[in-house]
Amino acid sequence: MSIDEDQNPAEPTSLGPEDADESVAEAPSTSPGVEADIDESGESEETSEVVDENALVYEKLEDEDDDIAPPRSVSPYDRPGKWFVVHTQSGYEKKVKQNLEARTESMGMGGRIHEVVIPMEDVVEFRQGKKVVVQKKMFPGYLLVRCRLDDDSWFVIRNTPGVTGFVGQGSKPSPLPRREVEAFLAVKDEGAEAAAGPKKTRTRKLYEMGETVRVKEGPFADFSGEVIEINEDQLKVKVLVNIFGRETPVELEFAQVAKL
Repeated sequence: MSIDEDQNPAEPTSLGPEDADESVAEAPSTSPGVEADIDESGESEETSEVVDENALVYEKLEDEDDDIAPPRSVSPYDRPGKWFVVHTQSGYEKKVKQNLEARTESMGMGGRIHEVVIPMEDVVEFRQGKKVVVQKKMFPGYLLVRCRLDDDSWFVIRNTPGVTGFVGQGSKPSPLPRREVEAFLAVKDEGAEAAAGPKKTRTRKLYEMGETVRVKEGPFADFSGEVIEINEDQLKVKVLVNIFGRETPVELEFAQVAKL
C-alpha cells in the first residue's frame, strides 16, 4: 500500500541563522553587564561607609608627635663629677689639655677625671676694614676640668706639665656653681636657638674712647688725634685732629687709622 506524500510525517525543520537570532532576541534574558553594574554600585555604596581605622591611627600618632616637645640638652653641670678651674701657662692651654688627657688615660684615671675643656667664644674683629668672626679663648691661661676630686685625681692634675695650680680659696680647690658652668659651657637647644635668632657674638674693641691714634692715609695722613666716637656698625671712628692750632673732629674708617 502506498502512502501519500501528504500523509508523510512532518520532517523537522532546521532553523537558519536569521531565525536563530530572532529567537534569541525574543527570549527574555538578564544582561550580565546590568548585574555587574548593580554589584559594583552596591559595592561602592558599602565601601564609602567603611572607615579606614589604620588611617585614623596614623593621624592620631602624627598629632601626638606634634605635641611632643623636642628633647632638651643636658646641662654640663648635671654630668658626673664637679667642674674645677685649673691655671696653666698662658698660650699653652691646648698643649696642657693634651698632656692632662694623656696622663689621665695612661694612669687609669678615666673614672675620676672625665673631661678637660678650653672655654671658647665667638668674637668679632676688624681686619682690613672688614668684620671677621673668630674663635677666641674665653679665659686665656685657664682650663675647666670635670672630675671627681680626691687625692689621686688632684695629684694627676696638679703634676701635669704646664699646670700651675687650681683656682680656689686657700689651698682647697672650689668647684664652679651651676650658673657659671652653664654660662661658660651650656649648649642651647636647636629650637631655642632658632627662636632666639642668629647666635650672638662679642665685639672685640679695636679702639678705645680717649685713645690716641695716628692717621695712616688720606688728607690727614701722619696726623695724630684722640678718638672721641666709635661707630662699630659702619667701621668708622671720629678723631679729634689738631689742624692749624684748632682741634677738628674728623671721621675716618678703621683702616685709615692705627694705634700708636
